Amino acid sequence: MTLAETRPDGFDPIELEILWQSLISTVNEQARALQRSAFSPIVREAGDLANAVFDRRGRMVAQAVTGTPGHINSLAIGAAKMLDEYPIDSLDPGDVLITNDPYKTAGQLLDVTVLVPAWRDGRVIALFGSTIHHTDVGGYGIGAGGRDVFEEGLWIPICKLMKGGNRNDDVWKFIMSNVRQPDHMTGDLHAQMASGEVGAQRLSTLCDAHGLNDIEALADEIIDRSEAATRETIRELPAGTYEASAVLDLADGSRIDIVCALTVDADAGEITVDYEGSSPASPWGINVVMNYTHAYTTFAVRSVLNPDIPNNHGSLGPIKVKAPVGSIVNAVSPQPGTARHVVGMFLPNALLKALAQVRPEAAMAEGAGAVWTMQVNGSYPDRSPFITAMFTYAGGVGARYSKPGLDACSYPTGVSAVPIEVVEASAPIRFNEKSLRPGSGGSGAQSGGLGQTIEFTVATEQPWQLNAVTSRLAEPPLGIFGGGAGSAGSFTVNGEKVETQARISLAGGDVVRLELPGGGGYGPATDTAPASDLPAKTHSED
Repeated sequence: MTLAETRPDGFDPIELEILWQSLISTVNEQARALQRSAFSPIVREAGDLANAVFDRRGRMVAQAVTGTPGHINSLAIGAAKMLDEYPIDSLDPGDVLITNDPYKTAGQLLDVTVLVPAWRDGRVIALFGSTIHHTDVGGYGIGAGGRDVFEEGLWIPICKLMKGGNRNDDVWKFIMSNVRQPDHMTGDLHAQMASGEVGAQRLSTLCDAHGLNDIEALADEIIDRSEAATRETIRELPAGTYEASAVLDLADGSRIDIVCALTVDADAGEITVDYEGSSPASPWGINVVMNYTHAYTTFAVRSVLNPDIPNNHGSLGPIKVKAPVGSIVNAVSPQPGTARHVVGMFLPNALLKALAQVRPEAAMAEGAGAVWTMQVNGSYPDRSPFITAMFTYAGGVGARYSKPGLDACSYPTGVSAVPIEVVEASAPIRFNEKSLRPGSGGSGAQSGGLGQTIEFTVATEQPWQLNAVTSRLAEPPLGIFGGGAGSAGSFTVNGEKVETQARISLAGGDVVRLELPGGGGYGPATDTAPASDLPAKTHSED
């Protein structure tokens, strides 16, 4: 007998809260198991990952509290696409699904998604999914220089990594024959599978404790409540269309326009974000697939609406996203996208301006946007090769109505900086400086957050290569409602400006200096910018 049959009138509120908190604890434990066992520092130290539990219909029910919005909300869509190819009733005990298809999951080949089914009485009752950034999948590496997706690395189609509890040998051989560090790849894949097994075991314990045969009725209750709460929040907003844009520049001097129109349908309780008018696809590997565009769009909207509502299939449903096919925010094969985060993480800078016309007190000035990512390849003095995992740094966050911007914080992503001690231990990289940039935050009633300065070199006499993804080197983060702009960034080698997005070759002792942007200020510096002084809302009624 199922839960729905035993409780036809729905859930007791106290019991529902206990079940919900137990489910959250389950996915949090899944995430902790992954971080503890992962090989890659970007996963273990920085939390560049996503973990979630899905019902039999492929709907995300709950996510772990750690992780990045780009990974989590892409996983929310990608899991269902994996089940489209392998329907849930076609799976056998011990099967595990895998893919890094960038156009169906998280937008880059380095992000690998694994789905582990949870079984009960011979039937799949849920799936535990994870997406993590792997150190290497062959190809170009973590940079923007790949000319198409096939040059960027190994493409793993949706397939079975494990069959009946045993390795699918041909799949493992194909993967490990195409990566530079097969031991790391193997270790991280096992970490993903092990974390899924931890989730499945904890879910079985939860079902035993509450007399559940499956979680379908529980999933319906959680998802329906989340959707209803989201729609109710949207109905409180003034109906209309609100337009905004933002400009992103790259090291080579190219300019990217992000244009968005946010339409509030108060009657239906829905929001539609349309990116018509945004720049076409770039020749650099910074193009964003629709899943990733959807991920950061829904994250920004939900942050302003009501962030306390659980993030799942229900709360994401009322937020619709549109973008021109083949544009920089809706990439299609073979457009490259390994560094898609540089545009994807920038999207909230435009979207928050549109939301500021709806809820100015919840708005935020422009910030640095995407984290700056580094990857170093080279040789030790004894000529043995090394490759670093991606390490990242953040600029300043834009100021808010009642608070200054955060210093050197990676909004809108949730990824942390890998400690410099960990980076230095993994390769002959030596840091000369890591400090905040005084005065880099924009002025205002609330000042923008400070950027930071990073300087490093590589202690080797051998040549080495740097994959660096930087942005906002000319166009500074703008303030809002009269606030001042933050400082633009700077990327130099031996004091000379770098003007390419491609991988660069350097010599031992060359000095890389990164000066990350500061956030914009909120309101004029002369007063506290009360709501009555904010610009009037400009929108067209439906």
